[in-house]
Amino acid sequence: MSKLPDLEGLAVFAKVVELRSFAAAADELAMSKATVSKAVTRLETRLGARLFNRTSRRLALTDAGQSLVERATRVLAEAQAAEEEASSQSSAPRGLVRMAVPMSLGITTLGPVLPAFLEAYPEVSIDLNLSDATIDLVGMGFDLALRVADLPDSSLVARRLRPVKRHLVASPAYWDRHGRPHHPADLAQHRGLTYGHQSAPETWRFQKGSEEAAVRPRSVIRANNGDVLLPALLAGSGVAMLPDFIVGPAVADGLLEEVLTDWQRAPIALHLVMPPGGPRPARVEALAAYIAKTLGGSSR
Repeated sequence: MSKLPDLEGLAVFAKVVELRSFAAAADELAMSKATVSKAVTRLETRLGARLFNRTSRRLALTDAGQSLVERATRVLAEAQAAEEEASSQSSAPRGLVRMAVPMSLGITTLGPVLPAFLEAYPEVSIDLNLSDATIDLVGMGFDLALRVADLPDSSLVARRLRPVKRHLVASPAYWDRHGRPHHPADLAQHRGLTYGHQSAPETWRFQKGSEEAAVRPRSVIRANNGDVLLPALLAGSGVAMLPDFIVGPAVADGLLEEVLTDWQRAPIALHLVMPPGGPRPARVEALAAYIAKTLGGSSR
């Protein structure tokens, strides 16, 4: 075995993982598909382990591939950053940035601010994945993501941009018909329009001074996207706890009424999340800095 690591093989492997395709990786790397395949095969032979399970329609990482992908991605990113720093790309970012964003946040909050970024950096393009699912940034080759949550500790690099206010709301007609709660425990008797990916029903948590309360409403609709609950809310079908960027305008217009305002909700915040390691390509740093400046600050 050569004493030098197979840096080309690692970089090609990382690019195949990022694009989920040998052919797409070959196109982006300006190589033939056969050359890309040989580079991965050479790396597999060197490591003594298969990195992909391949069929005619699907490409999936093996356990060995999963354990290698984070470091291989870092090798590729560091090599790209080194080249950019040594060339004009460090001062003029260019290339593709892959970003994952929750659906509602992307439409209402991120989408409106992207045109100004693209005008400032005309040689940068953005591949935007809108999904409320928690994306595996490293395994799926994403450069950065926005997440609205109380983030647990992880190996990802997370920057808190601002708090996100959540409203406990229903239509005024719903409250008139079913009664306004005076304590969080009263919500157990109400019809819930709940949001979440968890297998267990969503729990709403509150605090007032030293008193804490938690309740699981009876869900009449449970969805993995918050915007789809809005028509049912406005129609008086139930109660929901949703962030300001979804229900804020309806609350301001009086179409939805917030209750239990003297109880604090469990805190969540908007975070900018990136895979570990560095340095990062100038295009990624430019977009991350722009998002932090544009979307950071106080709760909206």
